[in-house]
Amino acid sequence: MKLLADFLPIILFFIAYQVWDIYVATAVAIAASAMQIAWTLLRGRKVEPMQWTTMLIIAVFGGMTLFFRDETFIKWKPTVVYGLFAIGLLVARYGMGRNLIRTMMEKQVSLPDPIWTSLNWVWVAFFAVMGILNVVVAYTFSTDFWVQFKLFGTLGLTVLFIVAQALWIGRHAEETSQ
Repeated sequence: MKLLADFLPIILFFIAYQVWDIYVATAVAIAASAMQIAWTLLRGRKVEPMQWTTMLIIAVFGGMTLFFRDETFIKWKPTVVYGLFAIGLLVARYGMGRNLIRTMMEKQVSLPDPIWTSLNWVWVAFFAVMGILNVVVAYTFSTDFWVQFKLFGTLGLTVLFIVAQALWIGRHAEETSQ
């Protein structure tokens, strides 16, 4: 459910793009991101830093898209988000001595320290590859194709990555419980 909630602004962006155009879709994505945060706050829950970061980036890049009437800005938004996540994982690990992947997942699974380190690197690589892939698709294909990729491609690749990660973690988690 959380993955679906995280993809809600993208899904609404896609629907608005199909009905109207990139500019209406961008405004819908900004509004959906703001409403997601407002809903979380209204329910008395804490908004995660990743949600604030994503909201800020969609507001800035989406706002520039709307202000300048240039779709290039919104096309760069996913790459900026992925890049910040990759950099955030690296800075947390090597600048602050914290493995954020471990912090998020250690209550659910027990893994040896080297596996946590590898898992952090795998997420850094995933975010870097996704950012590069977004730029390649944005500059090589039409806006229609990019919008399709933004929803179906990124969602599909993310699900595949998470499933592969779960299988890999499961193999190592079993080793720690023996």
